[in-house]
Amino acid sequence: MRAALFVTCVNDAVYPSTGIATVRLLERLGVEVDFPEAQSCCGQPQFNTGYRRETEPLVRRTTQAFEGYEYVVTPSGSCAAMVRRHYPEIGGADAAALASRTYELTEFLVDVVGVTDVGAYFPHVVTYHPSCHGLRMLGLGERPRKLLEAVKGLELRELPGAEECCGFGGTFAVKNSDVSAAMGQDKVRSAVSTGADVLCGADNSCLMHIGGILSREDAPMRALHLAEILASTEEEPWS
Repeated sequence: MRAALFVTCVNDAVYPSTGIATVRLLERLGVEVDFPEAQSCCGQPQFNTGYRRETEPLVRRTTQAFEGYEYVVTPSGSCAAMVRRHYPEIGGADAAALASRTYELTEFLVDVVGVTDVGAYFPHVVTYHPSCHGLRMLGLGERPRKLLEAVKGLELRELPGAEECCGFGGTFAVKNSDVSAAMGQDKVRSAVSTGADVLCGADNSCLMHIGGILSREDAPMRALHLAEILASTEEEPWS
C-alpha cells in the first residue's frame, strides 16, 4: 500500500516531530509513504476568514501536488475536513476527487489499514481531547480512542467535557482572544482534573493552544499528538 503524506503547515513549521512520527508509524505497518514537495497550505485560514478568491490557487496547488495518489493521509483533522468538506465546492471535479482520497490519520489506520493495535508502547496516563473538526465534520467517533486503548502500558482517562471546544478555532483565537483564552483555560482545568500526565489529540492547532496554556500555568501535564504516542514502541520509545 502506498500513500502520500499531507503534513500541513502547522506540523511542517512548528511540529515536525508529528510528521516524522506519522511516517515512522505508517512504515512500521507496511505502508510506503511519499512526500510530495509541491504541497503547501491547503487554504483553510483564508477560507475560514472569508477570502474565497485567495483560497482557490491553494486548492489548485494542493490538488495538483497529490494527483495520482490513491491515498492521501494527514495527521490533522482540521485540514482533512477542509479538503473533504470544502474542496469539492471550490475546486470542481479534480478537487472533489482529492477529497474522496483524503484521510485523517486515525480513520486511515482503522478504516483502510484495518488496525487498532499498531504495536505501540507508551507507559503514561493519558487523556484525549477530540478536536471540533475531527469530532463534528469528519465524524471520527471512537477511532482515536480505540487506537489509544490498544497501546501497551497506556492508561486512558476520560476527559470531562471532552466534546467542548478548546477555544482555538484558527482565526477565532485572534479575533476573539479573550473568549478563546477563557475556553482554553476551561479545557485545561478539565484535563488537569483527570490526573493524567499527557493530554493528546489529533490536531496540533488545538494542542498548540492548550499546550500554551499548560505551559504558562506550569501545569503538570504536556500536550502531545496522537501520532507520536502511536509511533512509540518498547524498542524505540518516543520521548
